[in-house]
Amino acid sequence: MENRPKGPDKPFWRSNYWVLLLVGLLVVVALHSLIFPQQREELAYYQFKAEVKARRVSEVKVGPSEISGKWEKSPGEKVSFYTPSRGLDQRADGLLPLLDENGIDYGGDTEPSGLQAALLYLIPTAVLIGFFLIMLRRMGGGSAMAFARSRARMYGENEVQITFEDVAGIDEAVDELREVVDFLKSPEKYQTLGGRIPKGVLLVGPPGTGKTLLSRAVAGEAGVPFFSLSGSDFVEMFVGVGAARVRDLFQQAEQKAPCIVFIDELDALGKTRSGVPVGGHDEREQTLNQLLVEMDGFESDRGVIIMAATNRPETLDPALLRAGRFDRNVVVDRPDINGREAILKVHTRNVKLAPELDLRAIAALTPGFVGADLASLVNESALIAARHGKQFVGKMELENGIERVIAGLEKKARVMLPQEKLRIAIHEAGHAIVAAVLPNTDPVHKISIIPRGLAALGYTLQRPQDDRYLATRSQLESEIQVLLGGMGAEELMLDETSSGAMNDLDRATNIARRMVKNYGMSPRLGPVNFQDSGPVFLPGSTNTGEEKSYSQETAREIDEEIKRILDESQAKVRGLLVRRRSALQELSDRLLAKEVIESAELAEVLNLFPELPLSPSTN
Repeated sequence: MENRPKGPDKPFWRSNYWVLLLVGLLVVVALHSLIFPQQREELAYYQFKAEVKARRVSEVKVGPSEISGKWEKSPGEKVSFYTPSRGLDQRADGLLPLLDENGIDYGGDTEPSGLQAALLYLIPTAVLIGFFLIMLRRMGGGSAMAFARSRARMYGENEVQITFEDVAGIDEAVDELREVVDFLKSPEKYQTLGGRIPKGVLLVGPPGTGKTLLSRAVAGEAGVPFFSLSGSDFVEMFVGVGAARVRDLFQQAEQKAPCIVFIDELDALGKTRSGVPVGGHDEREQTLNQLLVEMDGFESDRGVIIMAATNRPETLDPALLRAGRFDRNVVVDRPDINGREAILKVHTRNVKLAPELDLRAIAALTPGFVGADLASLVNESALIAARHGKQFVGKMELENGIERVIAGLEKKARVMLPQEKLRIAIHEAGHAIVAAVLPNTDPVHKISIIPRGLAALGYTLQRPQDDRYLATRSQLESEIQVLLGGMGAEELMLDETSSGAMNDLDRATNIARRMVKNYGMSPRLGPVNFQDSGPVFLPGSTNTGEEKSYSQETAREIDEEIKRILDESQAKVRGLLVRRRSALQELSDRLLAKEVIESAELAEVLNLFPELPLSPSTN
């Protein structure tokens, strides 16, 4: 079986091609200097004759198209000159007798010979053509048709070493794809019964969940060649190149059958076609049309399986998802606690772990993490352990790694004003007390006023005890109140808020908006869904190009309901903090002194300063 084509062994600047290019440029410069040795000035014919009479010219050469020589432009300064003379009859004009009369030496000059013309025109042209051919050869193909070649990298059946043993935490997706592996290994079992394997398998899920890894594992299990490329590899600025690459890809795949073709980020190529293509969209739609035609043009019994991955399935063209094309969708979702534990076991195979370490406890601390996050967590933990000279990676290093993945790198050296540090301590203490007192909230794990990442000046880390897939109205309201706790604490203790609450307000407003628009949790608007269409797995983005499906009056009511939820939450938070003001003061003082407080110390502070009754005289 043929291996995938290999690229050049050395980059361009380390190869011998640049020497050839440099020599060619030097030849062109030398020819130019021979033909045009120096700068010349132009004299009109009448001016030339006047200078001849004044005897200020010498070394005159009379040619069929120009007269050239030396001209004494000023006393002591001689320059080269030329006079266009094409179409003039020097003999009839009396030029030669004039030169004889004034004692000026002259001679004839001819047009360049055929060899000179070849040197002048053919050599520079040959240098440019040679350089162009070298570039095409290095682009892979040696001809102008290299642009139309597929950019897919092909891995032979023995080159893909990944199997299902390397994939963890997505057991349902693995079980779904074992049928594809079985078909590639023994297709006759299905063909005898008249069954047909799906032509295309679309892997759908959030970023980092292991879609690309899963496709490689399918190829490794089946022991077949694997073509890998991205959706953006098809599209170029030249019209028609993408469609040609699609044709070339499927021709290569049929020659290597049975095999797997994997297209990553399919949404870059397969977005829904618009009614009037303009500019670059026309090229993309031509490429998509060619992909649809090619998927219809081959039969699955040839052993070519098309796999693709995307985290934006709602943007794909419906023609791609119909039966006979990508007719099987495999959801690769975020792993639960069992899946995260299995993923951690895979990524810690080559890591020296402390004997007493419980990976399930670490998995419980990472709800919402995907495979890529967990891989980064293990790597960061190993680096932290090595930095501190540890022999093993323990629980402390893994917990520090979790915080680094979530919040970023600690910035202990950052210099802050005392009043700013006090405000941050009060802000984080407000978050922590509200989270600890309210029902339906996740337990507080750690409070820190050490800056992290790009913008986090402090953080309150909450750890869910279990994986949750639903949220009740009271839970969402409590989450909003926890987010508003920092701003409420600043207002209570310092009489004004700061810009540090920007991210909290953004998250609280988004939760309130979803409660009103998506979940039907507004008594005023009732159980109606006003959700704007947007990315399924990228909830932070919205599709602003979609027209709203409700009136301006309804939009105003939605805004009023969102504000009502936030106002009521803010009032509840202020009352809670007023009753816990002594605990808020004590906790902020301890944060200023220690910078980091664990959950046990938070509970101690709350026990020392119990809740006070709310009276009209309480500020």
